[in-house]
Amino acid sequence: MEYAIGELAARCGVAAHVLRHWEHVGLLAPARRVASRRVYTEADLARVAEIQICKDAGFSLDEIRDLFTAPSPDARRAILRTQLTQVRERIARLTLSQTLLEHGLRCRHDDHRTCGRFQSMILARLDGVPLVEALAHP
Repeated sequence: MEYAIGELAARCGVAAHVLRHWEHVGLLAPARRVASRRVYTEADLARVAEIQICKDAGFSLDEIRDLFTAPSPDARRAILRTQLTQVRERIARLTLSQTLLEHGLRCRHDDHRTCGRFQSMILARLDGVPLVEALAHP
C-alpha cells in the first residue's frame, strides 16, 4: 500500500509537518516522489512507528538517528545502554519528587514551611546532603 504524506500522518497520529521534519533530520525518507509529492510505503509506516517507540522511550531525534545508523550491533547496544542509564536517572528523580509530594499531602501542618521534617530537609540540603538523603533526614 502507498500513502501520501497526509494519509501517513493521519494513520500514525502525527501532523504532516512532523513527518517533513523527520525527513529533514534524516529519520525518514519517502520511497519515491510522484510529481513532487512524497509517496510512502508500508516500510515507511513501520519506520514512523519505530520513531514513535523510540520517542516514547525518551530518545531525542538525534539519538534516534544515531541508533538507526549505528555501524554495528555493539554500537547500537551502547546507545541503548546510555539511554537506559538516563531513564533510570529520570525514574530516580521522579521517585524523589513523588516522595516529596506525598509527604506534602500527608503533612499535618497547614503551611509546609512550619513542618519540622521539611525544615530538617532544608538544613540537610544546605549542608550539601543529596536530596535522597535529605528526604531520609530525621
